[in-house]
Amino acid sequence: MSEVTVPHPGAYRAVIAGTGSCVPAKTLSNEDFTRMVDTSDEWITTRTGIKVRHIAGANETTATLAAEAARIALADAGMAPTDIELIIVATITPEMVFPSTACFVQHYLGAHKAWAFDLCAACSGFVYGLATAREFVVSGRYKSALVIGAETLSKITDYEDRNSCVLFGDGAGAVVVRRSSDGPLGVVYSSSSSDGGGWTSLNCQAYGSRHPVSRPLDDPKKIFMTINGREVYQLAVRRIVEMVHECLECCRLSIDDISMFIPHQMNARIIESVAKRIDLRPERVFINIDKYGNTSAASIPIALDECRRQGKIRSGDIVLIVAFGAGLTWGASVIQF
Repeated sequence: MSEVTVPHPGAYRAVIAGTGSCVPAKTLSNEDFTRMVDTSDEWITTRTGIKVRHIAGANETTATLAAEAARIALADAGMAPTDIELIIVATITPEMVFPSTACFVQHYLGAHKAWAFDLCAACSGFVYGLATAREFVVSGRYKSALVIGAETLSKITDYEDRNSCVLFGDGAGAVVVRRSSDGPLGVVYSSSSSDGGGWTSLNCQAYGSRHPVSRPLDDPKKIFMTINGREVYQLAVRRIVEMVHECLECCRLSIDDISMFIPHQMNARIIESVAKRIDLRPERVFINIDKYGNTSAASIPIALDECRRQGKIRSGDIVLIVAFGAGLTWGASVIQF
């Protein structure tokens, strides 16, 4: 394995000290969808790789799922809520318009020493949040942070649209980022990009200032997510491949140095296409979309937690995470555990 080059070395490192995840108990299988829309298990599986997705119950919200994932991550790190100085929640399905979901999480945890805010970058949200937390930690400003990706996408899913309703699930994942001056390099490098001109490919238009709640919608379906699947597929593959090459070049790594590739679980076919283009062996690509569907900002931290608990990430391993989502947004991080 090559030695990792840190593009912007500093006095401190931002290491992943703990991970956690939480998904609702209720599920919707492909068979369930055959009774809701004109589809089949074979149609869904062939096109997406999804078999089951978790759906929030009546008493489960984005904040409650986020807080539980955070509690598990804190326990994994051996830390108390009062040890945390910063909480970032990445979500496109917030607890309410305001205050932020992160403030609810801070309250639920009793993390009264932390300041908190939400970050909205859709499926790229967790990667954006991790990059943000890294900057605060390596600068020496804070010793610890919680970065959470949490979604209840079932709340904005149109269950009459067979092309989109089968894709999405609910859940939350969290990581504890801690300052270190020795040992593993932690979050070595992060890169993020956006293209606001591509917003029509993936969006949920109501209710914001463009379509306020006080004014009738010209199309009632604007309260739900819409997706141009073919366009998103092509853009996602291209941008993710570009991001992988950037990370490898900046850190002076080869693809063989990557112990595990953990992409946003958007679509199994997209992930497989990316892996083929970057010449990465299947055993080094983590895919769990079959069990959760697309959970947007929650998908990478859920996958990261599951990957660790399955023993697929060991000390010293180099992990590459990458996401693409609405905005359009995309980003990646190189992490040494």
